[in-house]
Amino acid sequence: MIKKKIESLVKKTLEALSLPETSFVVEHSEEILHGDYSTNVALLLAKDSKKNPREVAEIILRELQNKKISEVERIEIAGPGFINFFLTPAFFANSVKEILSQKEEFGKNDSLQGKKTIVEYTDPNPIKEFHIGHLMSNAIGESLAAILSANGAEVKRACYQGDVGLHVAKAVAQQIDTGIPWVTVKEVASDYARGSKRYEIDDIFKKRVIEVNKLIYNKEENLINKIYQLGRQLALDYFETIYKTLGTQFDFYFFESTTGEFGKALVHKHPEVFEKSEGAIVFRGEKRDRTLHTRVFINKEGLPTYEAKELGLAKIKHDIYPYDNSIVITGNEINDYFRVLLCAMKEIFPDLAQKTQHVPHGMLRLPTGKMSSRTGDVITAESLIDETKKRILEKIEENDRNIENKEELALQVAVAAIKYSILKQAPGKDIIFDFEKSISFDGDSGPYIQYAFARTQSILKKARDADIKADDFATNLPINELMQKLYRFSEVVERSGKELVSHYIVTYLTEIASLFNRFYAEEQIVDATDPLSGAKVALTAATGEVLRNGLKLLGISAPEKM
Repeated sequence: MIKKKIESLVKKTLEALSLPETSFVVEHSEEILHGDYSTNVALLLAKDSKKNPREVAEIILRELQNKKISEVERIEIAGPGFINFFLTPAFFANSVKEILSQKEEFGKNDSLQGKKTIVEYTDPNPIKEFHIGHLMSNAIGESLAAILSANGAEVKRACYQGDVGLHVAKAVAQQIDTGIPWVTVKEVASDYARGSKRYEIDDIFKKRVIEVNKLIYNKEENLINKIYQLGRQLALDYFETIYKTLGTQFDFYFFESTTGEFGKALVHKHPEVFEKSEGAIVFRGEKRDRTLHTRVFINKEGLPTYEAKELGLAKIKHDIYPYDNSIVITGNEINDYFRVLLCAMKEIFPDLAQKTQHVPHGMLRLPTGKMSSRTGDVITAESLIDETKKRILEKIEENDRNIENKEELALQVAVAAIKYSILKQAPGKDIIFDFEKSISFDGDSGPYIQYAFARTQSILKKARDADIKADDFATNLPINELMQKLYRFSEVVERSGKELVSHYIVTYLTEIASLFNRFYAEEQIVDATDPLSGAKVALTAATGEVLRNGLKLLGISAPEKM
């Protein structure tokens, strides 16, 4: 709210001075010593009028001081003409009160109030393994869903899974050849890997896979579909165990076995959009945009491709949940494909195409290949989580053998380490997962923020035991940088929601954790003889609330003991 107040104040000042409107910004100063907010309005006006920017700034400053708002202590001109705003100590004290009053609600806003949003992410395919690419999509999607909800949107989480297609047929055909019934999901994935290799080198097997694929689509063969249904269910049940570990609960599950027939019908219904080509039906993207290309929507066997299924999915989603926004999170290897899909969608469902936004992400890689699965090139999510957990357990054993619930805590910290590594940069870039850095408790990691939160809770327990209550800052605790940054959480949440990214929150929480650890090192917080102890406890409690709320938006748990 204070940022908006300052923006409004500047606009009213320009009106009072009969100065032209300009697209100025009000943002935080790079250095806290240069004020809490700064605006470039004078530089922009000076550039347009070819005047000295400091002279323009001085004119604006005089008028600003006539309209001063209560939360601003002073306003100064700096550098070539920036106007800096310094907030009052009372503002920071009141912001701590606000955090303690709002608790889990602090940071939320109504910028997206009433917007129905469906976020589709993770999207593992039954039969294949749940690999670290799915883990990356899950971390990003889970966080964005939470951030959009915190911005007031009504959010539904969706998972779209390819339960039909050649990958399924390869596994089923391989199982029929071996005759060994599936009991575990690993056996299903293993048959898929073997079937995939045979498909590339064995023409007879390849023809059989194509026939099996048709039978699965058409549900014509009892034995084949019985095998298919067993493998599908084993995979789906296994995926649920991973979702539980990651803290994900989907509202909707969509499957290609449902979207395929509908998508195929849509393609046949619109011959003005699609055309026949060598026995298939295609969309000529390059005819609409030279940067696009041709995609097959129905193949030579008369089966719908991923493109047709995705087209059907957009409408099925909207029929079930009439969304205002549909956000789809996938690996960036399908960026070009998705552009063609949206182009086709614009001609059939223009309103849905406009509401659809693709958020691509890069690859998650390891420094070594020691954790490869049976295929030799796929790293499973489970193996990454287990290895990270194992290393954290070793750290726990080294430091505290008596800690309770070590296994549960190690799993929480492992998930935090992985999610933080994924979310700390904007989606789109590849990430090298560094085990040592990711599980460090010394900074720039998920465990570091978790540990800072646990420290706040430990201090608050000591304060309760000493009967020291968080006071209302009547004792005038000197302003410090931690107090000057806590209130900014709301702004960070709003910006993250607008830009559909999580890394602003990651960066902010890491800074807050660092500032709190410095405060902890420099101050005796719990001290019954110190008249400022109640205020310090209040600041500690406010820090804990912000860290907990922020971690929740990252899909990371906040253990109270570590």
